[in-house]
Amino acid sequence: MHTQQWILLVIMAVCGAAVIGSYIYGFSTHPGGAEMLWGGVKGGLCILNYILMILAAFGFFAFSYWLFFRINPDEVQIASRFGFWLFYVIFLVILIPSALWMPLSFSYISNPSTGLWIGIRLVLALVGIGSLALLWAILAISPRETDIAYWFAVGGAAAFSLQTAIMDMFIWPALFSI
Repeated sequence: MHTQQWILLVIMAVCGAAVIGSYIYGFSTHPGGAEMLWGGVKGGLCILNYILMILAAFGFFAFSYWLFFRINPDEVQIASRFGFWLFYVIFLVILIPSALWMPLSFSYISNPSTGLWIGIRLVLALVGIGSLALLWAILAISPRETDIAYWFAVGGAAAFSLQTAIMDMFIWPALFSI
């Protein structure tokens, strides 16, 4: 792996650990909290959300594999303007707010306030925008081989974007109630 890919791996590992840590802490300090976080998402929409979460998780691995093992960061240009470093920014925009979502949500459930609700909406918007930026960057990258790994990366980023930019950013907040 190239040095730039190692830097991205460190960003993903550290920030990803923060996301997982926030979930572990959230669920360990709020027994039965998962049900509270679903809010008004029920029935078929809940099943659809589970399916999309699984596809988004597999998608994360697909585009990560492609970023780490199928491209050369020295040659990469995104939209003929940006280098591989843009992926650092994108993943920071996705992962840091992701680590804040659960603590903010449990705080809001315990003590609802307009400020917390705005904070939740802001972190969800940042993750959604970051995921759309990731999809765009993968589609706008050059040079690229349009082999099966590339198309899995595109499909994975699309699934991840669908989950974060549609389900999480718009549908969950519209249906969430405490």
